[in-house]
Amino acid sequence: MGSVTGSVDLAGCEWLRYDYGPARMARDRPDLFTMWRYRELLPIPDGPMRYPVPIGGTPLLHAPALRQTLGTPYLWIKDETRNPSASNKDRATALVIEDGLRRGVGTITTASTGNAAVATAFGAAAAGMRAVIFVSTDCLPEKLALMTQAGAWVFQVREGYAAAVDLSRTAARTFGWLDRNTGANPFTIEAKKTVAFEVWEQLDRRLPDVVIVPVGDGPTLVALEKGFTELISCGLATRRPRLIGVQAERCQPLVRAWHGEPARPTELDPRATVADGIAVIRPAIGDAVLEVVRRSGGAMVSVTDDALLSAVATLAGRAGVGAEPAGAAALAGLESAVDRGLASRLETVVLLITGREVKAGEATYAPDRVSVVESLDEVERELAE
Repeated sequence: MGSVTGSVDLAGCEWLRYDYGPARMARDRPDLFTMWRYRELLPIPDGPMRYPVPIGGTPLLHAPALRQTLGTPYLWIKDETRNPSASNKDRATALVIEDGLRRGVGTITTASTGNAAVATAFGAAAAGMRAVIFVSTDCLPEKLALMTQAGAWVFQVREGYAAAVDLSRTAARTFGWLDRNTGANPFTIEAKKTVAFEVWEQLDRRLPDVVIVPVGDGPTLVALEKGFTELISCGLATRRPRLIGVQAERCQPLVRAWHGEPARPTELDPRATVADGIAVIRPAIGDAVLEVVRRSGGAMVSVTDDALLSAVATLAGRAGVGAEPAGAAALAGLESAVDRGLASRLETVVLLITGREVKAGEATYAPDRVSVVESLDEVERELAE
């Protein structure tokens, strides 16, 4: 790792910067292709990696049947469902835990609508660390089962996801835990930007014209922009792709903000959409999302639940890729973007498929590891007991 500095840049978010140059990017193709390939552009000191599970290096699929169906000869699918817990959230979890292992921190916490929590629970289990997860009371039982199956302690918060984030972050500060909350810890951005590096390498060191991304809290899209920008800073690219963010029609705060219109109550209901993974009323870094989308020349679009479910079926039937509705939002967003003149079928377009449904077999969640809480005192008491 070279010199790293912190600065406040987009919308008050903290970014890490490096001594950029072409030597930062290795030219050889390793036998094991993981996100640690890019450690020269990650905040990792020299020395052996401690995180025990390979992360990243996910395939960029040309999906010929899907291309033919859609009339998109230069379409690519970046399949993040190939990560260990089936989502791109594994990247952020791995880097945060790597940092914690080096510093001797024994507990990691996050709040989540589901996938980040599952990634954190499994990552912590692999690393021998305790995971304390905060979710809303309407978190899917299937995802609770996965969290507790991996040994996590789960606290449900009646006031919803935003309140769960607040409680998780307060717990991290109070008890000295690792704070893996998306957008709050700059390492989550650093990890997710490696997707941009991989896409560039997998396209023979070229960048696509357009990248379409599901958006909930926003760090995935913002991280991609940071990755593409760092390629330019290293002298390895000359332009950024246009970024198009996709939200569910029934929970689209950033799409409405993009158009300068207040969202109606029916457009801010996370329980009303099948895309629970991106159904966030208070995006963690929403202002940064809007800024990087604008800077890239892109846009924000919303899609219906029917379009999301159709995208799930199309990805499975024409590309052999399994995805949950939130994970398939990029494909649904492609049709919306083309219809609105935001993208062309003849451009090089990359769809980021962020996650798929995972099941805990026949297991249900362990009730002794799940509690409903309202305060930090209750959290401390439950863990002590």
